Amino acid sequence: MPLELKNVQLIGDELAIQWSDGAESYLQIERFRRACPCASCGGEPDVLGNISRPDVSYSSSSFQLIGWQLIGGYALQPRWGDGHSTGLYSFQYLRRLSPPS
Repeated sequence: MPLELKNVQLIGDELAIQWSDGAESYLQIERFRRACPCASCGGEPDVLGNISRPDVSYSSSSFQLIGWQLIGGYALQPRWGDGHSTGLYSFQYLRRLSPPS
């Protein structure tokens, strides 16, 4: 059975996730933002596979989660208070960031 999100809610400073296998995960919002997998935040490999890491700076609005949308059946795309919205968090990546409790 493929891993799917059944429910996602913002509770205080955590993202609460209910998974299709019945597990639940809780992810601190600051950790969620700092783990953004987009090229602007996490870098991208060159032709030799070396990853160039950008210098990312954050403001207080960087950690304000203002919404999200599901992308297909495989990812969650958050929208942040500073306008950032290019990160696609695959369900597998989200699960690794927030082990089930």
